[in-house]
Amino acid sequence: MYETATLGYRLRRDMTASLVIFLAALPLCLGIALASNAPLISGLISGIIGGIVVGSLSHSQTSVSGPAAGLTAVVATQIALLGSFEAFLLAVALGGLLQVIAGLCRAGFISMFIPSGVVKGMLTGIGLLLILKQLPYLIGHDGLQTNGSLSAAPQNLGLYQSLVSLSDLDWHAGATVIGLLSVLQLILWDRIPVLKRSAIPGPLISVVLGVAISQLWFSGLGAAWRIPNPQLVQVPVFNNPAEYGAILVFPDFSLLTDSKVYIAALTIAIVASLETLLNLEAVDRLDPQQRHSPRSRELFAQGVGNITAGLTGGLPVTSVIVRSSLNINSGGQTKLSAILNGGLLLGCFLLIPQVLNLIPLACLAGILLVTGYKLASPALIRQMYQAGRYQFIPYSCTACFIVVTDILTGILLGLATSISFILYSNMRCPLHRVLEKHVGGDVLRIELANQVSFFNRAAIERALLEVPRDGFVVIDGRKTDFIDPDVLSLLRDFQNITAPARGIRVSLQGFRERYDPAGEIQTIDYSQTELRGQLTPDDVLRLLLEGNQRFRAGVLTRGESQQNSAGEPYAQNSFVTILSCIDCYMPVESIFDLRPDNVCSVQVAGNVIDTEVVNNLEYGCILSGTPLLLVLGHTRCGAIRASLEQQQPGLPEDRGNHQHLNQVVNLISESIQEETDSKAPVDSPEQNSLSTTQVSHRNVLRAVAAILASSDQIRERVQAGSLGVVGAVYHDDTGVVELLKEELPQG
Repeated sequence: MYETATLGYRLRRDMTASLVIFLAALPLCLGIALASNAPLISGLISGIIGGIVVGSLSHSQTSVSGPAAGLTAVVATQIALLGSFEAFLLAVALGGLLQVIAGLCRAGFISMFIPSGVVKGMLTGIGLLLILKQLPYLIGHDGLQTNGSLSAAPQNLGLYQSLVSLSDLDWHAGATVIGLLSVLQLILWDRIPVLKRSAIPGPLISVVLGVAISQLWFSGLGAAWRIPNPQLVQVPVFNNPAEYGAILVFPDFSLLTDSKVYIAALTIAIVASLETLLNLEAVDRLDPQQRHSPRSRELFAQGVGNITAGLTGGLPVTSVIVRSSLNINSGGQTKLSAILNGGLLLGCFLLIPQVLNLIPLACLAGILLVTGYKLASPALIRQMYQAGRYQFIPYSCTACFIVVTDILTGILLGLATSISFILYSNMRCPLHRVLEKHVGGDVLRIELANQVSFFNRAAIERALLEVPRDGFVVIDGRKTDFIDPDVLSLLRDFQNITAPARGIRVSLQGFRERYDPAGEIQTIDYSQTELRGQLTPDDVLRLLLEGNQRFRAGVLTRGESQQNSAGEPYAQNSFVTILSCIDCYMPVESIFDLRPDNVCSVQVAGNVIDTEVVNNLEYGCILSGTPLLLVLGHTRCGAIRASLEQQQPGLPEDRGNHQHLNQVVNLISESIQEETDSKAPVDSPEQNSLSTTQVSHRNVLRAVAAILASSDQIRERVQAGSLGVVGAVYHDDTGVVELLKEELPQG
């Protein structure tokens, strides 16, 4: 029952949407043909083919195809260059064949490289162009160059001439009233929820009311209110079937050897494909159900449509944003609406052309004006402005160029603007520089971007020239997938010529074998064996705090590094021993931005001290020779929370009765007993957190004292000044490492 109702609902919506598309497509087809200097019948043929042939083959559920306003300049130019409409039809058929081949080769992916700003700018530009073009028709302006033409001449000169002539107040009262009523009716239809959810689309009501009012004025009012024939839809009327064949034009196959035909075919294929792919992208964005239309399949369908159009006397067809947006706004659900639109064009053209000629152009202008406003809505403009200049400038350039020139030129100029921003961004940010201050000297790390093109050469060269004499520089290519040969040449010259002359030590890290400028990887590490012996406890502590600052800033420079290429054991490069809690979610290597071989790490629950823990600490401090031992607690220690809960009165004695865990809890309980406010009941999360932090501080200090009391060797090194023992607490919520300044017992 549900599926039947759904199919019935979709069928009703598709049928009503097809009526709206048909009513708007009819004058569009005629107008585009007239503006292209082609026979009027060619526009109708393209509308029929775009609906029936392309609609049947396409997998897009919302796109509507037909003759496109954006191709009028191309069509008019090619007809003039080829010398006849028959030669142009041959070029259209060959262009369609090229589109079929492109579709079979799955070339539709090209649309994925079109920036969204250009697509939205195209929508806005077409919307603005629609609004400007419909203003003369809306008021029945007598200065129109062509009847039913909704497309301007190349460069939009005809449009702007008509708009300028509006200042003469040459308007028609009857047409103006019908046009304004159509706009008002459509606005109210979208604002009133009951009407908006109605199965009857607003544009269809607008057409019916426009025809009714026009006929009422024709029969009951004076000549000043009657709509003249030039301001009505004009479809050719035939008296007998023999006249249909007399007006059809077919391609001239004798021109297959003419090179100009193939150039025209390639031009038509490129322009029609580009406009189709961009329109399809835009239509998918407008679709309320956000369905995806296969691009390559659409190219194939458009190619078959253009082959058919060229063989039967039609104009090139593309996916058309105006009719597609009308389809969506009128409630179209599937591609059946596009197919029915083509059938209605064919049937009405053959059977009832007299009825169609009663529709006022002012009424259709009102429908298209509201559609244009939706395409160029202030909300979209505001959204693009808030997205930043990298989005807004290509968007606004595309829209403005479409209005000032034509759709194709506007899209190409918008793409050029967007590409220029991309190139500018790559030239500015091809690398990331980090200056690391270490005991062995400052190390400048230059991290290359994922894609390094020749546009990045100037920025990379500038960064290399800024390396001070006798300095260290690490060129990090771990994240780089592509390096331009010009940049590789720059790196070779710097490594082999410039760097040695200036006493600069160069290390290359992470380069793939085919990109390695020197053929081998050198290493520079401030924790090498010869430098590690120079580190004092204060030096190591400073390095740890600097690493923690990088960690909090989100700029890890060393945590991702691999073991150095010399293959030395980790212990030989360790310069700090850290005792941390086993349930701290963040590893100490990340907290202090360390390489794995820089630290001897010992983890135990609650930082509790026993013989085994002291033995591990002596290994790091004595055998590995690290100049610093850091006891690191943390504020959300689970062992401390468990110990605090054990102190609550009224708890069962066997709560948490686990032999080994209870030993940890008992050791931590000594720190709790020393905390002055730990005897107060913990009855709120705030008090619990505060008490846990306080006990963590005390527990770290007790652990430091226990280490010094338990290990004679560690205590002797501390007294000699070759080893430092420091307590600290890691704040889990902020990432800050807090050093504990309280005076510690030395044994």
